Amino acid sequence: MSLDVPAQLLERAESGDVPNTEFIACVRDSLPYAWKVISTTAEQLHGTTAEYADHATPPPTETERGQLLRALASDAIRNGLEQHFDVKLAFQNCHHVAAFRPSAVDGEAYRNFTSVRGQLLNQSPEMRDC
Repeated sequence: MSLDVPAQLLERAESGDVPNTEFIACVRDSLPYAWKVISTTAEQLHGTTAEYADHATPPPTETERGQLLRALASDAIRNGLEQHFDVKLAFQNCHHVAAFRPSAVDGEAYRNFTSVRGQLLNQSPEMRDC
């Protein structure tokens, strides 16, 4: 299961739309490691004039790795995080996350990070089973 959804939030979802703020709170509480990685990376980006900031430290355990994978593999979670932090997220391997400024999505750094070449250059034997 990706998220620990409180009963009230589930009831709200069953009867209609859920405010993004409540969804984001559920993500934050359910996936604390992923939240920490993405929020820290977004903060780093917003503290500079760079096109992007990235996080490439492997998670300490498989539980944390799973949180990051679930956060970035779900379109709804990923889109919610991107809107909340005003970034475009990019992902390589099992832990290499980058937060790009939305204006940088058409730029060279984003294209390089998300390219086939970029993916291949970020491989290593240690990452084979991640």
